[in-house]
Amino acid sequence: MAENPTAGLTQEEDEEEVDYDSDGNPIAPTTKKIILPLPPIDHSEIDYPPFEKNFYIEHEELSSLTEAGVVELRKKLNLKVSGAVPPKPATSFAHFGFDEQLMHQIRKSEYTQPTPIQCQGVPIALGGRDMIGIAKTGSGKTAAFIWPMLVHIMDQKELEQGEGPIAVIVCPTRELCQQIHSECKRFGKVYGLRSVAVYGGGSMWEQAKALQEGAEIVVCTPGRLIDHVKKKATSLQRVTYLVFDEADRMFDMGFGTCEILVHLTSDLWSLTALLFSATFRKKIEKLARDILVDPIRVVQGDIGEANEDVTQIVEVLQSGQEKWGWLTRRLVEFTSAGSVLVFVTKKTNCEELATNLNQEGYSLGLLHGDMDQSERNKVIADFKKKNLPVLVATDVAARGLDIPSIRTVVNYDVARDIDTHTHRIGRTGRAGEKGVAYTLLTTKDTSFAGDLVRNLEGANQSVSKDLMDLAMQNPWFRKSRFKGGKGKKLNIGGGGLGYRERPGLGSEPTVSLALRLLA
Repeated sequence: MAENPTAGLTQEEDEEEVDYDSDGNPIAPTTKKIILPLPPIDHSEIDYPPFEKNFYIEHEELSSLTEAGVVELRKKLNLKVSGAVPPKPATSFAHFGFDEQLMHQIRKSEYTQPTPIQCQGVPIALGGRDMIGIAKTGSGKTAAFIWPMLVHIMDQKELEQGEGPIAVIVCPTRELCQQIHSECKRFGKVYGLRSVAVYGGGSMWEQAKALQEGAEIVVCTPGRLIDHVKKKATSLQRVTYLVFDEADRMFDMGFGTCEILVHLTSDLWSLTALLFSATFRKKIEKLARDILVDPIRVVQGDIGEANEDVTQIVEVLQSGQEKWGWLTRRLVEFTSAGSVLVFVTKKTNCEELATNLNQEGYSLGLLHGDMDQSERNKVIADFKKKNLPVLVATDVAARGLDIPSIRTVVNYDVARDIDTHTHRIGRTGRAGEKGVAYTLLTTKDTSFAGDLVRNLEGANQSVSKDLMDLAMQNPWFRKSRFKGGKGKKLNIGGGGLGYRERPGLGSEPTVSLALRLLA
């Protein structure tokens, strides 16, 4: 206090007051706070020791549960779960395998049985898998990431003088920050673990002092953590467990969560990362895709945006020449079910395919970017009226085309990226109607195959052996599968996120995560 007599009494100059609505939710400011980037760091020069992150052993009661029993149990718990090989939901604290110290504190805190999000989320986090948890406040998600976090921390090497935290929990507001910090202290004291709350409006000096003394857990708002890293009050090199809580609100409030990511630790492939959100909007999906590896998505309650009315079928063909035969053999069957939309990538391919189909006697419309608006409008109107049963189009039709009569989408050429693919297949399965989306891949599409596997798993769709075999031919997908690329360090500098060259594997293109997320 002698050094800083105003500690805790005044609002920091660089902080903005946050207003709250009648429900206590933060109101998004009209102008977003600009957070200057952190200094670049080259992780390839740092030797990160290996660590264990899978502590989950399936209880014998769960091992005997059949697949049908699991489906019924999730239905009873009102859970929608998708992703690669998710663990079975654990319905009892005994299933988690916690030691008596932690169980004593859980009982003392008056928990009688796990909530639905805890039933599914705790086994995922204990197993070291990445997770997207979509659940509203009051669902018990805080404990779902704190309990596995304690198990994770206790297995890591003890903090040495000057080292930063092992676990970082990022949230949008100081109130939520204090609330989570309180829970971390309550359960962390069982093992003598230290937690520090770092948020705007609190004293920088006091927070810095607590960080420098050492804490295994940091609960923070992103802007204030970035400030402390800049001032070298802490380091993120020991972080192996990362949580983003209420990520949708952080984006609404304009916080630069990506800045923490590009300065993070070791290796996002081996990090345990959990992202919680009340919604699953595009920005959340983009963040999730960049920081999570083979995540399991858990939706608790009647929220989320997964379209279960579209069935995706992927056909792996040996060459592009086989596509024509595949399409002409099935087009009559497709048109008998309803309107058909066929996507191709380039305008010239679009015209060529339309001409060939016309010559075969099919009635169809053509839509691409070089047509003037009146031509486009006429084609779309005829397609809507079902005067044209088939529409061959480029990606100008991928967004915004709302025609409930479309029963079949055919991706004759693969989309340029997985976002466009998602928009394409969304042209069917609208207004409660069922739809089917076919995607034609050739043996050259190894890179897209990996993205498609994750897209299908995220939508709870089946992945064929042919597709998985094709995806496994891609070194990046093969190494990252279930975080198999352990020890593959990130090489981050100047706010970009990229991968180092690995002998015999080449490298993936650098992704400027900060620019992409802030765009």
